[in-house]
Amino acid sequence: MKLSVGIFFGGFFAALGVLLFLVAFGTDYWLLATEIGRCSNAPEDVGGEKATFHHEGFFWRCWFSGNVGENNASMWNFWYTNQSPSKNCTHAYLSPFPLIRDEHNSTSYDSAIIYRGFWTVLMLLGVLTIVLASFFIICAAPFASHILYKAGGGFYIIAGVLFSLVVVMYVIWVQAMADLENYTNMKRMDCPDFTVYVRYGWSFMLAPIGVFFALLAGMLFLLVGRAIYLHSD
Repeated sequence: MKLSVGIFFGGFFAALGVLLFLVAFGTDYWLLATEIGRCSNAPEDVGGEKATFHHEGFFWRCWFSGNVGENNASMWNFWYTNQSPSKNCTHAYLSPFPLIRDEHNSTSYDSAIIYRGFWTVLMLLGVLTIVLASFFIICAAPFASHILYKAGGGFYIIAGVLFSLVVVMYVIWVQAMADLENYTNMKRMDCPDFTVYVRYGWSFMLAPIGVFFALLAGMLFLLVGRAIYLHSD
């Protein structure tokens, strides 16, 4: 394998991995949810039944109102041009829904805080690691240093592993810790026909793709470092 080819593809895959990680980290579409249901004590809506659309990411959880459509669970309902001009946002610390602490078990609430804290730390470590890996590779290129190439490759692999844990923990968070079933039952006490549609968003989907490219770039840079080391002897 020619070194120039390995370095080119390693840099290309690394750039894709960094881009996907940063987009997934910075956008608020890890989870998408649509709430539909007319409450018994609410006045009749003018212009059709209304829906509340939620989207959540690392930094923010936002929600806005809209009309009920044919495909309420579609991701296109959350596209920028389809969103309401005004929407509410709050820090995404605890849950994809605006739950009230007093209505939930305090032990579960505290456990959710701790779990979310671990997820946040892993996310930040993953972003920091992949940025540090890119720094090593940029410094390695002018000097053809096998040590820097190996260090950069190792950090790319570590970043891929960290983001893999982030994805797995988020799935567990949504399925177990967010307590969506109790939230739905609570809402149905006032809104018998209440329905919620939940799905993962494009920010979440970008993370596993970024993991693949980060791991691939890491292995390529490790091979490049080894090849440079063997040729230097």
